[in-house]
Amino acid sequence: MEIVVTGPVDEAGLTLLAEAGHDVRTVEVDGPAALADQAETADALIVAGDVAVTSTVFERAPDLQIVGQAGIDVEAIDVEAATDSGVLVANAPEESVRSIAEFVVGLVFATGRGIPQGHVRLKDGEWAKGDILGSELDGKTAGLIGFDDVGQEVTKRLGNLGLDLVVYAPEADDEQVERVGAAVADYETVLEQADFLSLHASADEGVVLGEDAFDTLGEGYLVNCGDPALIDESALASAVDDGPLHGAALDTVQEAPLSADSPLRDVEDVIVTPGIATRTTGTAESVSTAIARQVLAAFADEPVANAVNAPSISPDKYPMVRPYADLAETAGRIALQLFEGTPSAVAVDYAGEIATEDVEPITAGALTGVFESLGWDANPVNARRVAQREGVSVEVSTSHDAPDFQNLLTVTVSDGDRSLSVEGTQFADQDPRIVSIDDYWLEAIPHGYMLIVRNADAPGVIGYIGTVLGEHDVNIAGMFNSREAIGGEAMSVYNLDDEPTTAVLEALNDDDRILETTVVELNGF
Repeated sequence: MEIVVTGPVDEAGLTLLAEAGHDVRTVEVDGPAALADQAETADALIVAGDVAVTSTVFERAPDLQIVGQAGIDVEAIDVEAATDSGVLVANAPEESVRSIAEFVVGLVFATGRGIPQGHVRLKDGEWAKGDILGSELDGKTAGLIGFDDVGQEVTKRLGNLGLDLVVYAPEADDEQVERVGAAVADYETVLEQADFLSLHASADEGVVLGEDAFDTLGEGYLVNCGDPALIDESALASAVDDGPLHGAALDTVQEAPLSADSPLRDVEDVIVTPGIATRTTGTAESVSTAIARQVLAAFADEPVANAVNAPSISPDKYPMVRPYADLAETAGRIALQLFEGTPSAVAVDYAGEIATEDVEPITAGALTGVFESLGWDANPVNARRVAQREGVSVEVSTSHDAPDFQNLLTVTVSDGDRSLSVEGTQFADQDPRIVSIDDYWLEAIPHGYMLIVRNADAPGVIGYIGTVLGEHDVNIAGMFNSREAIGGEAMSVYNLDDEPTTAVLEALNDDDRILETTVVELNGF
């Protein structure tokens, strides 16, 4: 596989990819167009820093499977375009959390004690000992807006430094906040009480700090190593320059590199660092290795731990969920090929223990099976998006009750006038079975070429089918028969070693007892 790398990515991960036999190519690009040129034949793309991955990249790279961001922030990647193209986007948040949390604490010290200002003045020939008056941390209050993984680590570290902690995080469980020694409060209360305010939310959550927020914060300090869209930068510059804020420290800005005319440049007590919160030797190596492992997982069709735009399966749930995701895709393929038409709706029903799991990866598998059988470009990454684009409604239901099986999965396709359902389960040792097609109970092995015959329940029919297949040198690997009632209709499913030809199907259909024949191809399943 070809892997294109751009930006400062540590060699540890690249070595891992090369040792796995992949072609790793490091390039320098000066913009999105140049990146699109370099990525045209890539199977994977690894980026770092502020490299923009635009829709053009996905349009021009048909083989691209995954874009790995060596860090946390994926703002520079057009995730929507990636999803539309069925390309995974992954990052490495866990490996960066500790480093960012330490940097936040460092900025609290820096802005609270005026450390950079003293250094800059010294370099300018000024001994400013009498002009710089800082704030001790012990006994002060640190406020957090948001409570992401970094925020949790920050609270632990600041608490150990003797600060009281107050957190506004409506998305977090109160017990989770209180567990690290912090008090839960509303937004206004955090602003009123905080001497140091650190931001760990997303602008998508509706929080943006402007003039009113800074007035409420008063003579405090603001630190942000997260989403730059959380801050009105002009209002911040004014609040520090003219009061009431004492200072601010930012590692992320809305326009990077910081523009020459940014109001932040002209305010001495606004500290801006160039996005270096994760830039440590240990972090760089672990992030690079984590992204490399996710690329290898994507190539092997295994769970990608930190997929941003697709349902993922945690390692502890993988043995349970993954076989059902594969079974759901198979059931979707069978259902669509028997349905013979374009459905307007797909329903996926779960019963038994599987219903207690996160079923979204399984649902994505079912949709992939249906849509690929229609010739649509679909995979688990974009299956939901394809359904929306094509006007196919998706319904998911769960039930703990599965009387006949430990777990039961049902995929139903319909168009308003008719419907067709396929049910499946996993037996011991991850042994998949199709156990029902519509009202016919079966125990069919979903593999290879499956000949599905609907016929009259009459003596000699199965013998006739076997004779026709034998006369055309098509070997039967396995079969199962089911009927509605004696003398009614029946269904038989045959696993075949070879694909039956048109001549085989014509010979079968020459007999009036044969009502319908369908060949389902499941090679690879």
